[in-house]
Amino acid sequence: MPVVRGPLYARTAVVTGAARGLGAGLALELSHRGARVALIDREREALVHVRDALPGAAECWEADVTDDAAMFRVAAAIRARFGPPSVLIAGAGTTGQGLFAEADLAVWRRVVEVNLVGSAVTARAFLPDLFTTRGYLLQIASLVAAPTMSAYCASRAGVESFAHALRAEIAHRLVGVGIAYVGRTATGRVRDADEHPVLRELRGHLPPSLREPHPVAEVADRLVTAVERRRPTVYVPRSLHAAPLVRAGLPPLITLLSRRALARLAAPEPLTVSGRAVRTAAPVTGEADRTPHP
Repeated sequence: MPVVRGPLYARTAVVTGAARGLGAGLALELSHRGARVALIDREREALVHVRDALPGAAECWEADVTDDAAMFRVAAAIRARFGPPSVLIAGAGTTGQGLFAEADLAVWRRVVEVNLVGSAVTARAFLPDLFTTRGYLLQIASLVAAPTMSAYCASRAGVESFAHALRAEIAHRLVGVGIAYVGRTATGRVRDADEHPVLRELRGHLPPSLREPHPVAEVADRLVTAVERRRPTVYVPRSLHAAPLVRAGLPPLITLLSRRALARLAAPEPLTVSGRAVRTAAPVTGEADRTPHP
């Protein structure tokens, strides 16, 4: 695909979480549109692979987005190599999965640190450059709180509020802040999440446009177009535009569906229904049948 001489041509764009998945797809799309791309992630080998596949000027830096000192060093290095960035996409993130009552709190805390604190550190490290270029920051967020993903959902809700607050603080500096609400994208993270039976159950109740993962290239194209147009919000797929209108009703619905799914998973034995009484499929010999209280 030839490089396009559009609004991003010869501008410097920074992408965190660029070693794989959507971050790598965003780097590729930015490069196709003529941007000089700076890639940041903890996975050096994967970063080099992504960098070498880009058609335009690019370089990669290994860093943990939660490390203040490292991120400020990387920001200085990118400025020296490519000039001050005009675009910053805060895409680094991790999920962590499982029931909160059984969660390893160290893992839970790490998810929040990467997704929320890492986004704030990233913004702080590059804000001086965005002030200089009157640039644009795109923050990846989420709309729905899903069971078994409490750390991810809490942190993504946090970055949404953070982005709203930051937008208000720096609007007078002519720096744009956009929030990307991204549905199911065909990445390894989504495939791993699909392994959990509760999430598979919930997925079955989604509209068709939200049920199946969307290709990374398609999502990246939409997000980079939003960057070019400095959109305050972008929804992928487009059907998510309606989500804010029904947002207040989503938690009760998800709770209802999850309650049924988790109850089935927690049942020690398969259940059958006989009249008004619920009985175990294979009663234990020597014990009277018991009808559990509703």
